Formats: sequence, C-alpha cells, structure tokens
Amino acid sequence: VDPARDTFGAMTGLYAAIQPADSVSLSTRTHGAVFNLEYSPDGSVLTVACEQTEVLLFDPISSKHIKTLSEAHEDCVNNIRFLDNRLFATCSDDTTIALWDLRKLNTKVCTLHGHTSWVKNIEYDTNTRLLVTSGFDGNVIIWDTNRCTEDGCPHKKFFHTRFLMRMRLTPDCSKMLISTSSGYLLILHDLDLNKSLEVGSYPILRARRTTSSSDITSSGSSGPRAVGSPCHQNNSGPLSEKALSRPSQREGGSPRNSLEVLTPEVPGERDRGNCITSLQLHPKGWATLLRCSSNTDDQEWTCVYEFQEGAPVRPVSPRCSLRLTHCIEEANVGRGYIKELCFSPDGRMISSPHGFGIRLLGFDAHCSELVDCLPREASPLREIRSLYSHNDVVLTTKFSPTHCQIASGCLSGRVSLYQPKF
Repeated sequence: VDPARDTFGAMTGLYAAIQPADSVSLSTRTHGAVFNLEYSPDGSVLTVACEQTEVLLFDPISSKHIKTLSEAHEDCVNNIRFLDNRLFATCSDDTTIALWDLRKLNTKVCTLHGHTSWVKNIEYDTNTRLLVTSGFDGNVIIWDTNRCTEDGCPHKKFFHTRFLMRMRLTPDCSKMLISTSSGYLLILHDLDLNKSLEVGSYPILRARRTTSSSDITSSGSSGPRAVGSPCHQNNSGPLSEKALSRPSQREGGSPRNSLEVLTPEVPGERDRGNCITSLQLHPKGWATLLRCSSNTDDQEWTCVYEFQEGAPVRPVSPRCSLRLTHCIEEANVGRGYIKELCFSPDGRMISSPHGFGIRLLGFDAHCSELVDCLPREASPLREIRSLYSHNDVVLTTKFSPTHCQIASGCLSGRVSLYQPKF
C-alpha cells in the first residue's frame, strides 16, 4: 500500500482550509503583468517573471522580498526554470536565455543566444544536464550546461515545427510533448535528446484525434485529420496520407524519437479549431493537462488526457497514446493572454486561473489519485475550492513543492499567496 494514499485525506483537509491572507500578498504592480511563477525545488525561494524585464525573488514562508533583478532581460520575461536549488534559467521575448546563481545575483552566469524569436519556455533533463528551450521561431534547442562558460553553452537545434506554443518533457524524460496554436499536440516517443531531428529524419506515427473512453471501440475516430499538421516538411506543405502511413516501427517497438501527431478532443470543439495555450504534465507522468481556447476565442477548456500504456507502434494502430478523461469549461476572460495552470506536487489537484482568482480542481470530490478514479467516459473535473484575491485577470498559478501553499499572479502585477488558515 502506498503510504501517500493513506495521508491524502489530511492534505485534502489542509487545501480545503486554504485562504488568501493580506499579510502574505506580494505587491509587484510596478513591474507589469506576472507571466510565470516558479518555486525552487526546496521551496525556499519564489521567483516571479514580470512583463517589464524584471525577475523578483521572495521568501515564500516569511513573504519577504529578497531581490529584484531589474534588468534581467531587455523584454518581457516569460518563464523561469530551476536546475537545482541554486541555479535557475530565465527566458524572454528578447530571444535570449539567462542562467543565474542564487549565491551571486548581481550578474548572470551566462546568456544563451540561439533563438530568433520570443523564447517561451524552458525544460531541464536532470540526468544529462541538458537545458531544453522552445520559442515562437518554432525551434526546440538543446543547451549543454555541462560545458557552460561566460560566453554561453554549446547548443543545437533539436526539432522544428510551425505554430509552436509550449514544450514539455515527461518526468522521466522519455517523451517530449509540444503544443501548437493550430490545435495539434505532438509527442516524441522514446526520446533521445542527443540526436538532432532534421526535416524528414523522424518516423511519423499516424496523425489522429485523441479519444475519450467512449470512443475506444469506435473505428470512426481513428482516422487522420484532414488538414495538414504543423510538422515542418521539405515542401512546407501539409502531411500527405502517404507520409502519415509509411512504416515507422522497428523490431520490438517504435523507433527512437518517433513522432505522433494528435488533435486533442475538446468538448464542443469537434467542428471548430482550437489553440492549445498551456501544457503541463502530471508529476508522475500519468497524464497531460491542457488549456485550450477556441479559434473564435469564445470558449476556454481545461482538459486532462491520460497516457495509455505504451505508444502506438504501427501507423495502422486503432488507438493513440492519449485519451480524454476529465474536462471543465473555464471563465472566458482576459482574452489574448495565456493562463498557466499546474498540478499539485502529488498530482491529486489542479490549480487553474479562473477570472480574477483560481480554482482548485480534483478528479473526484475526494481528491483521489487519477489512477484510482479513471472514468469510463470523459467526466467533469470537480471544483474543490475557489480563491479570489485579485482585482485583475489571473495569468499564472503554482503549488509550492514542499509546503501547503499556492501562489498566483495577475495581469496588473499582483502576486498572492494562499495557505491554510484555521
């Protein structure tokens, strides 16, 4: 028996008692909108990525301001990623990535140049110490932090796709997921970051729409989408049926870096395209969490897709590696801004920006593990608690990795902390 399953009731009780408290509200209104929040792995530092070129650092326990990196970049700071308890990376619309050391914040460790457009998110492989970044230039770039100097790090382009929005690595770094503004979700299976993927060099698994549980026995949902995928081809055109259907399996399983192209099913969006604006992964690698908005920008949805065991190894496989399990419609406010949502450290809860506040969502009313409450058909996420303390649209939220605490940041630049109050 997993001991964590015996203690989740205590955590659920703590989160049920969580509230905003004025004493721990952090005002950052002079620094522009808050685009991203990130805790250090030990929970001792909260970093804030701001619209106006700045990065703020706070002690989340005492709510004391530690440092302001007033010129961290020359444009909006979009994302922050800790490599360990002292090193962290930031990326910006100025097309650069910067490395910082908490022990010496007066200067950058180094600045990384390689992207040609806005850099939107950062991932890190702790096994190989490779930094992975993605941007609106469509490139995913690998940086070798083992050989970092003041002049930067050796780097190479790993992958390219049109309409790239976000890129994530699964916790075991066995898969890379890429979301696009055209509604596609790309999955690279059996990931090998040491191999660059040139145009046409990766095996392509059959493109198709993801299933909900009720679709598993339906053969009609297993066909490829009629329109072209965002994968960059030699002719820059849509993927042809011939390209989608060519053999891609190796003996005993799918090849390294095999590409699966999916169009995730979103409720109410069967006949309308959608944009995947936010992409997160379950901390145990069981599921992916998407925030989708319709192309007409009149609906937003939060959706959970379970990873089915294994990847499809044949292009004629009747199923894909993801299926829709839970979803909920979101407040359609703050149009044009991306709302970053997140899983709790144990993966039982989701914190989602909702208008001027956040909602805590569970897979059921008891905040059970996903694997313990998988529905036969796609079910609504359950609202556990709503928390409101902002006067503007919330853009990002994050759970502390070590304490029962949640942070949120809004469009007007305010950061609030929520913690239990009895």
